Amino acid sequence: MKRVFVPTKSGADWQVLLAKPKLHWKVGASAMTAAAAWEAAAGDLPPEITCLLDSSREKFLLSQRLLLALPEWQVPLPGGITTSNTDVLAICRNDLGVCILGVEAKVLEDFGPLVAEKRAESSSGQTGRLTYLHSLLGVERFDDSIRYQLLHRTASALLTAREFHAVAAVMLVHAFDTPASQRADFEAFRVSLNAQEVAPLVYKVPSFDNPSLYLAWCDGDAKFRRVSLPSAL
Repeated sequence: MKRVFVPTKSGADWQVLLAKPKLHWKVGASAMTAAAAWEAAAGDLPPEITCLLDSSREKFLLSQRLLLALPEWQVPLPGGITTSNTDVLAICRNDLGVCILGVEAKVLEDFGPLVAEKRAESSSGQTGRLTYLHSLLGVERFDDSIRYQLLHRTASALLTAREFHAVAAVMLVHAFDTPASQRADFEAFRVSLNAQEVAPLVYKVPSFDNPSLYLAWCDGDAKFRRVSLPSAL
């Protein structure tokens, strides 16, 4: 992906960035829902995200103002040619410095393949990527039942935070109309990183500093599932 960007005119501009723009662009699905929610925020973070971060009382998360939001942010990872595509990469800051939010939007759907399934592929590229993710996240061995997507989305937020010399990185799940039971995989992942609760649904990973690393779950406004955005194709 090029590192040259233009501002959106409407939520429809998000469609062309999707890996499968015709398949994934539909009312009620996560791509269109996230686009509608972030465009409605009109240059700010969605209010529920601001409220969640402020509730933590963590100095690096308080009073964040959005500088730039980048849909479908791509981060290259060792092993193979596929990138990790973050739904929304939000570059924010407060008086203490830059904070990177790697946002994964969800509407009912799960987090994809298990780590066990990725281990079973056993290609040299996949093995190398798993080894890298374990090393980066400081975990000797993730359990087979952990969802693989959570590893590389967290890695993407952390790596991007390092690139921007940010004081904090947050892997945040933005869940729309998603039942609480869907949080089980997120909870298992945060336990595997020994992430400690600093506020309801906000967790700090104690082994990371400069940048500090957080995991968060934020319930989005379900009204955006009913928003119909036009197709740009």
